[in-house]
Amino acid sequence: MTDDRFCDEHAKQEAKRYERYDRDPAVRKRYNRTWKRIRDRYITEHPLCERCEKQGRITPAEEVHHIKPLSCGGTNETSNLMSLCTSCHSEITAREGGRWKRKGRSKSL
Repeated sequence: MTDDRFCDEHAKQEAKRYERYDRDPAVRKRYNRTWKRIRDRYITEHPLCERCEKQGRITPAEEVHHIKPLSCGGTNETSNLMSLCTSCHSEITAREGGRWKRKGRSKSL
């Protein structure tokens, strides 16, 4: 049983499958070793989910989110980054039509 989409074991398998088969190769190039260093530094400086904090909850951050996506001209500048828990990151990504959007469907759903 899990509160998330997948248990820990299957979440890792799904992430690996997504990286290999579904993620655009151009996107893969943007998330390289340099991004990992930026991400690690940012999450160290902002260890709590910034969205949960605004709602008065204390939740450890697990993801670093680009406020304006790189694909839309966003950058890795600190002002464009946000620490999020997995739940908040998944919700924002789904709403924006990111990773879990259905192929062939519009973002307005």
